[in-house]
Amino acid sequence: MGGEKAPERVLIVLHRPIPEDVQAEIRHKFADAEVSFYNSELGVPVPPELFHKATVLVTFASLPDLKDAQNIKLIHTFSAGLDHLSQHPILRESDIHITTSSGIHGPPIAEWTVMNWLVSSRKYAETYEAQKAHQWQNKNGDVGGFHDQVGKKVGILGYGSIGRQIARVSQALGMTVHAYTASPRSTPESRHDHGYIVPGTGDPDGSIPASWHHGTDRESIRKFLAIGLDHLVISLPLTPQTTYLLSEEEITILSENSHHHASKPYVTNISRGKVIDQKALVDALHSGVLGGAALDVTDPEPLPEDDPLWDAPNVQISPHISSRGKEYIPRSLDILKVNLGRLAKGEPLINDYKRDKGY
Repeated sequence: MGGEKAPERVLIVLHRPIPEDVQAEIRHKFADAEVSFYNSELGVPVPPELFHKATVLVTFASLPDLKDAQNIKLIHTFSAGLDHLSQHPILRESDIHITTSSGIHGPPIAEWTVMNWLVSSRKYAETYEAQKAHQWQNKNGDVGGFHDQVGKKVGILGYGSIGRQIARVSQALGMTVHAYTASPRSTPESRHDHGYIVPGTGDPDGSIPASWHHGTDRESIRKFLAIGLDHLVISLPLTPQTTYLLSEEEITILSENSHHHASKPYVTNISRGKVIDQKALVDALHSGVLGGAALDVTDPEPLPEDDPLWDAPNVQISPHISSRGKEYIPRSLDILKVNLGRLAKGEPLINDYKRDKGY
């Protein structure tokens, strides 16, 4: 009996209480581990003795000091991007495995994306305001700028799990998808998604895009923007290379090469606000260079009350909530469950953070 392996000690740190029934479900999911929960407070450090006991930490952003992480072999984050933690000593000075929740965000963010497209193209805000005013505004014969998405070209800048689910629903709407990745995807095998996939979603074999484009330099991005896109979806990690990647010149190229009769290009950003030069975006919306924008992220966050972005025409802003849903935590823990099995077998982990790449 002395040869039995000790169970993993999983510490889950969240900044909101986890209901007892949810805790029970999580303990059942990890029946072979010792699971504990800690409800953290913003700005208040987690007691270090909790980290001392853990072999696996699950958190959004509560990382221990290096000296308190001696027993931790895996840290699983509830977020997909780790730019907010990139300067922490755990990421910079340790070799502890860090895994992300990349792959679970596709379904809710794709729904958020299409919702905003349709709110704009079907003039929903006008209908909603008329309903509140008890007004029946049926203007016979007046198309009023309405249009659908059939035949539109959507370029997805960053064809990861989120981009692939957006591609799936875009194709269902009758749109043509064009993918952009940092590295080339020249073979069918290279186009496969090897990350975590919510069953029944995404583009696992990479067969949806009509064309593939790649590069990390600005000139490659500009060539992509010049292929005649009606929609540009930004789904990139924030890195030094992607910071302010899209400025006035890139927006102008996007606009000048779009020839759809119904509207100017529509920009959707669900990555990070700093990927776009926000002043250039506001100017493009006011001038009509862009037909509209849906933004779940801004620069900065929260967006100040007096920021001119709020009042730009045809912009829809939400406070970084496009991925929210009751499915979020269970799906994230599904990734951890798979990885604990792989860790025990010495196999490569899903969504393992690459320190040299920053994602």
